[in-house]
Amino acid sequence: MNNLTLKNGNQEDSNYIINKLVEYNLSEVPQTQEVAYVWINKIIENDKKEVVGGILAKMYCWNVIYIDALWIDKSYRKCGIGEKLLLEIENIAKEENCYLIHLDTFDFQAKDFYLKYGYEIFGVLDECPKDHKRYFLKKYLE
Repeated sequence: MNNLTLKNGNQEDSNYIINKLVEYNLSEVPQTQEVAYVWINKIIENDKKEVVGGILAKMYCWNVIYIDALWIDKSYRKCGIGEKLLLEIENIAKEENCYLIHLDTFDFQAKDFYLKYGYEIFGVLDECPKDHKRYFLKKYLE
């Protein structure tokens, strides 16, 4: 243990660490889907082929979906685009036999939007960023 060295890692090191963690996780709880990680990304374009909204989600290991990002251009908000994207992910989740979707959002983002669609808060991180809250939400699918 005396000959250990702490140094900065690179992308290859990061991939190694993630792969080892996934290997351990799957040794504890077997994978229930064919491919361990499947990105489910959807965008919406206007008639000029400009992206005006999108959702980035990942179905991982145990038929669970994590929504990493949902963004709508400011001029297109309140037009139903967020609902369309969220429901698309939920429909895909059901088709893929997923039972749970989870995500996080900040108090200045879309907490109330997710609550409106049946997501529930299961955790709050105060002062992240300073003077704000980060909410962790989940929704069990039927």
